[in-house]
Amino acid sequence: MESLSRNQVRAVDRHAIETLGVPGVVLMENAGRNAADAIERFLGSAAGKSVAIVAGAGNNGGDGYVVARHLAMRGAKVSTFLAAPREKITGDAAVNLRIIDNLGHDIRESAGQGELKRLAESLRAFDLIVDAVGGTGMQGAPRGDMATAVEQINACGRPVVAIDIPTGLDCDTGQAPGPAVRAAMTVTFVARKKGFDAPGASAYTGEVVVADIGIPGGLPEVGPSHGTGVLL
Repeated sequence: MESLSRNQVRAVDRHAIETLGVPGVVLMENAGRNAADAIERFLGSAAGKSVAIVAGAGNNGGDGYVVARHLAMRGAKVSTFLAAPREKITGDAAVNLRIIDNLGHDIRESAGQGELKRLAESLRAFDLIVDAVGGTGMQGAPRGDMATAVEQINACGRPVVAIDIPTGLDCDTGQAPGPAVRAAMTVTFVARKKGFDAPGASAYTGEVVVADIGIPGGLPEVGPSHGTGVLL
């Protein structure tokens, strides 16, 4: 399948939810479970490994909560660091955060510049970091807590797997207008993103693995004004 632009990603998402009738929370579950599969292959085995999920307020963070649950079920020691205030996490992401909370997972509320500026120290204790801070809908340089989270992920010196796109990398241009996560691997959904093909983008994405979200591949016949960006 051809690489997708930001608007095309939104069109796929809208088509899945509004035309096919697949709830967003189901798409998120499929995405997170398949990302967990790819991460387990990257690790060799999840059992006994320590994994830190760094999650933002949006649905990329929601994918991260699903990844956290599935890796923990496979024997990994997982901690989830919230890079945004809990009250800003809504919709399908909030559903999946509530699930891991109810399961008694280790969830650390790191939002706020003081806590986030010490995040790298905590992350150094883990075998792998999962970047679930920002998704393909981001435009412009990360700011505030998001920028701090990106800088701390890069400073920790541990291997990173990015979910869908490295936070801070532009989906369409493959440029980093500000701080951007440098990942060893990116698990992206449905198809590669156009920006991944740009010169220099591989320094941020690392290896790119395409995972499905439980619907047939192919781009729906819709214009660029369509799409809500609910998941991807």
